[in-house]
Amino acid sequence: MSLKKLKKEDLELLSNKDITNLILEEKGAQNTADLFKEIIKLLELPSSVFDQKIGDYYTSLTTDKRFILLENGTWDLRSRHTSDKLIKIVDEEEEEEIEETKEEVDEDTINYDNIDSDDDIDDTNDDLKDLVVLDEDELELEQ
Repeated sequence: MSLKKLKKEDLELLSNKDITNLILEEKGAQNTADLFKEIIKLLELPSSVFDQKIGDYYTSLTTDKRFILLENGTWDLRSRHTSDKLIKIVDEEEEEEIEETKEEVDEDTINYDNIDSDDDIDDTNDDLKDLVVLDEDELELEQ
């Protein structure tokens, strides 16, 4: 579906998110303001709508899984940014810190597969075996 082929009446039937999807398909990544201005222009809405609804529009983009906010502040289609394309560059110092943290976690981790029986596990219920519960009437009698 092309934006140019759609009439204003057809666009009015679409949500702002659906129109955004079409804009991004055709034009590529854009910032929030430019996207919303394009929608206002396509729907022939008054310019005052921009100031009144830009916050709601931004929120709707953040909650829609079709869109992704890039580091440069532009929105694009999530389908163009698969996880195998995302690469984190780690310098040598960060890599050493990551390895040290992994070693610390390994030392502190309990391997529950090696526990043979329930006897090896501290039973906290033993501490509570002598506990007595009193209701308010019994408590008054004690005093």
